[in-house]
Amino acid sequence: QVLLVESGGGLVQAGGSLRLSCAASGRIFSSFIMGWFRQAPGKEREFVAAISRIRGNTYYKDSVKGRFTISRDNAKNTVYLQMNSLKPEDTAVYYCAADPGEMISSQRSDYNYWGQGTQVSVSS
Repeated sequence: QVLLVESGGGLVQAGGSLRLSCAASGRIFSSFIMGWFRQAPGKEREFVAAISRIRGNTYYKDSVKGRFTISRDNAKNTVYLQMNSLKPEDTAVYYCAADPGEMISSQRSDYNYWGQGTQVSVSS
C-alpha cells in the first residue's frame, strides 16, 4: 500500500509558476514509476508527466513540454511538478500516482495508487 499526498496547488495568473509536491509513504518509493495527471471540470483525467524509478527518465504530454518539469527525490519519498508559463487551460485538479510497472506509462490503468488531488487555477 502507498499513501500519496499532494500539495502546492493554488491560484496564479497566466504566465506564472507553481511547484506541486507529492509525498509518499508506505512501500519503497523508488520501486514505483511516478506520474502526474490532471482533470478539468467536465473532462476526463489526462496524463501530464511521468518519471522512471531510478534513472529519472521523463515523459510529458505534448502541450506541457518545455513548460513543466517532473522530478523526484527518492531520499525524501517525494515527486515534484514544476509548472512554468502557466496558461488558463492548465486549470485542473492535479493528481500524483504510482505505477509499480517496469516502463513509463501514460495510461491511467497502469497506476495503482492515487493521491487526493490539489487544485490549480490559472486566471487570464
